[in-house]
Amino acid sequence: MLKRRTLLASGAAAAATPMAVPRAFAQKKKDSLVIGLTLEPTGLDPTAKAGAEIAEVVLYNIFETLTKIQSDGSVNPLLAESWEVSPDLKTTTFRLRKGIRFHNGEPFNAQAVKFSFDRAGGEKSTNKDRRLFSGLTTRVVDEHTVVVLNKDIEPDLLFLLGQATAIIVEPKTADTNETRPVGTGPYQLGAWNKGSLIALTKWAGWRDANAVQIPRVTFRFISEPAAQTTSLLAGDVDLFPHASVSRTLPQFERDKRFQVVFNASRGKTILALNNARKPLDDVRVRRAIASAIDRKAVIAAAVDGRGVPIGSHYVPGAPGYVDTTGVNPFDIEKAKRLLAEAGVKTPLELSFVLPPPPYARQGGELIAAQLAKIGIIAKIQNVEWAQWISGTYGQKNYDLTLILHVEPFDLVNYTKPEYYWGYQSAKFNEIFEKTKSSLRTADRQRYLGDAQRLLAEDAVHTYLYQPQFITVAARNLRGLWKDAPIFANDLSALSWG
Repeated sequence: MLKRRTLLASGAAAAATPMAVPRAFAQKKKDSLVIGLTLEPTGLDPTAKAGAEIAEVVLYNIFETLTKIQSDGSVNPLLAESWEVSPDLKTTTFRLRKGIRFHNGEPFNAQAVKFSFDRAGGEKSTNKDRRLFSGLTTRVVDEHTVVVLNKDIEPDLLFLLGQATAIIVEPKTADTNETRPVGTGPYQLGAWNKGSLIALTKWAGWRDANAVQIPRVTFRFISEPAAQTTSLLAGDVDLFPHASVSRTLPQFERDKRFQVVFNASRGKTILALNNARKPLDDVRVRRAIASAIDRKAVIAAAVDGRGVPIGSHYVPGAPGYVDTTGVNPFDIEKAKRLLAEAGVKTPLELSFVLPPPPYARQGGELIAAQLAKIGIIAKIQNVEWAQWISGTYGQKNYDLTLILHVEPFDLVNYTKPEYYWGYQSAKFNEIFEKTKSSLRTADRQRYLGDAQRLLAEDAVHTYLYQPQFITVAARNLRGLWKDAPIFANDLSALSWG
């Protein structure tokens, strides 16, 4: 497991005079915050589109959920003040907080919870977790009590209900949340200048508004690593979660103006393969691609060595993890043999779509060079994030793509034949069902191991690494998350020291 260190930089903040510190303390306490993000959201409704960048802006800020995920992965109450889970793990009774209202003045109640969950699981839902919600039945007991019945056992339900796809929405405004979000959170949308920034303002009607220390927060979108570094050093950005600053990291570690936090993650960086396209529907071709990739070299190129190799869609530190990195080891000659056995004539041209994040652009160049050594010509297509969401994820218009999946409990996506990678396996579905239906933790973890091994053997993708995120922030900013089990910026917890 990656260990977190927090470094308060020392040294070069430069040539500040001895009088600089007293002056700083004499200044008025800051009442605003600027956060840098690599990707701009394609919308502000996390129930409508996939993409963790939406949650980075709205989760726990504009919208709230029944439960709240903490930095260590534990779950606390949020809109629900308490809950009870039945012995068979299929029924959860939530007792809701009273006196809460949405930004438009409408009351938060059990009816709003039922509407939100029914909508998320409905036939017209575009929620990426629609399958989870379609298996839930929500029953209103009274204004502040709701019972959620799960068709199947879901041991991680309380965690999943703290994710962005489980936000509670106000029925009258649900259809316009993408551009005019209305929630119960401590902030409201102030402005969205597309291509530039999103501004949030403190909502005076929040239940604990006096505890919110920063009234104005601005998100700025900066994708290039050099520009991220420049914006931080110039003081234009106060906080940059999972910044792409590996190559300039020593500069921040030495500078007394900054703190650097190394965040452990549950993210999986993968070379995703379109299993529904020929010749990628042949397991021998997929294994050949996996065998052609030197994971350690990719980690060095993509994230300057800050990652741990993985062999399946699961990471060290997660419950039930097994090491599968030896299933498809780096072996150029084996890769060539597998292609020949599959009857593939080289050179084989495949499209290789790369989204904007630096890990994708930097790692993608090396992967293309590695594949060329076995006769696969990966034709790189650099696309913007909105294009990746619509064309690659939505329309499945790709052969290969390099992407980071950040959700902790997302093995369920391999049971969805309609998902963007087009994998179908009755054997996997059977194993995955056992990971959920087994009452004993030891049994669930054993089946999780079986699921990981099967994905590695099927070489569904070329599994690359678990990233270590770097957060750079102003030294006197308090309340930062230690680790990053999900992508979220809990603004109401932040303050200037």
